[in-house]
Amino acid sequence: MGYADVADHFRTRIKSGELAPGDALPSVAEIREQFDVAAKTVSRALGVLKSEGLVTSRGSLGTVVAKSPLVITGADRLDRMARNGLRYAPGETSSGHRVMTRSIYDADVCKALDLEPGDEAVIRIRVFRQEGRPTTVGVSVYPHHTVNAVPELAEDSRMVRQFDELYAERTGREVTKGQRVGHVRHASQDELDALEIDAPPHSAVPVMVVTVTFHDDENALGYWEDVYAPGSRVPISG
Repeated sequence: MGYADVADHFRTRIKSGELAPGDALPSVAEIREQFDVAAKTVSRALGVLKSEGLVTSRGSLGTVVAKSPLVITGADRLDRMARNGLRYAPGETSSGHRVMTRSIYDADVCKALDLEPGDEAVIRIRVFRQEGRPTTVGVSVYPHHTVNAVPELAEDSRMVRQFDELYAERTGREVTKGQRVGHVRHASQDELDALEIDAPPHSAVPVMVVTVTFHDDENALGYWEDVYAPGSRVPISG
């Protein structure tokens, strides 16, 4: 096992929420024993995590998870729940939950969901927060054939289970995630308000956006968009 494997082990635990900001990593001796590696290998692994801003040195406390860890995507939250059942990472909450049915005219959403401009879909919006600070606006859009199978999506309440699990159970069809795509654009005023960014009127504030579309073997099922506050550190999967 090399230093990259050791680094990936702790990176995964931080990303999944198993290690929270301020939690101490095992000592160098303990990591050496756990992975049967040399002290130099442990040092290189910890150096990688420090360079990524995931951990920091705290004197007698050793190496601890950094105060501002990664802000993950909605699709990564699905993976985290499948891994350990955690809906939220330590210190993470959400607010501003809204559910609405609207006619869709956004060209990217129409293309992703195979909708005609003006077709109706259910939109769910929520703001994710870390230690009370807004980090992400999450928007998910579902066409009617998805909502017919999972009517909870149209209810003005938080989902108890993820839509992909419910859809697969009820239809017998496997749900797959498409390629996540990131781009940068200017934030809308609604997004600035949700992220609590006090910008001068008519100013252009760039934000990172990550999108993904879910499918079964016949149809597009849902379109998710994560809009990140400036300065957020977002992991990019390989």
